[in-house]
This record gives sequence, structure tokens and C-alpha cells, in this order.
Amino acid sequence: MNPVQSENLARRLAELADDKKAEDIIVLDMRPLVAYTDFLAICTARNERQARAIVDEVRQRIKRESGMLPGGVDGGGEAGWTIVDYLDAVLHVFTPEARDRYQLEDLWHEAPRLELVFEEPEAPPAAAGA
Repeated sequence: MNPVQSENLARRLAELADDKKAEDIIVLDMRPLVAYTDFLAICTARNERQARAIVDEVRQRIKRESGMLPGGVDGGGEAGWTIVDYLDAVLHVFTPEARDRYQLEDLWHEAPRLELVFEEPEAPPAAAGA
């Protein structure tokens, strides 16, 4: 995967997490720092149920849109974190407690952050005659 493709994948992972109401979403550009991945997308789910929903949505949509399957998925359950590894872009989904414990953005504080802009959901139409 070339650098543009891996950045697009990382942005797509972030967008899909946002679609499932993940919070505190960031994407770190790891290319200047490590050789094992290009980008880390990190987000927080309110609880384990939401974390599973985020991971399931990401896996299904990425497979449907690009035919890609993750190289691995780890964590989940009571761990409070799940990693979905697409090799060039890795998604970390944390519960609030696990995100505080692991503090990946502090560990990788020197990694540049991508600017993310998410589309606002459309407001439902106003009721007729109201």
C-alpha cells in the first residue's frame, strides 16, 4: 500500500468509528517513528458493547468497500481495548478506563496528528404542520 492509500485507510477507520459515535478520535502518523505501521487511529467507546459495535462496523465496511480483511484482531471483552490491524493502519478502540491506562497518545506524543474533519449528521426533517 502506498502512503496515500494508508493515510486514506486510516482516515476511513476514523470516519467509521465516528459513525458509531466513538469519542476522542485521533490519527497519529507513525511513519517517522516506526517501521511496523504507517498510522494509528485511536478512539474511545463508552463501554464494551459500543466497542464491539465499532469493531464490527469497521470490519464489515472495510471488507465491503475494499475487500480488505484485518491482519489480526486482538483484545476485546473485559480487556477494555481492541486492536484491528490492517498492517499499514491500525485501529485501537478503548473503553475510557483502558485509554487512561495505556495512554498511547502520550507514549507517541512526538507523532504528528492528522487533522480530522467529520461530517455532521443530517438533522431530521421538521414535522409538517408543527
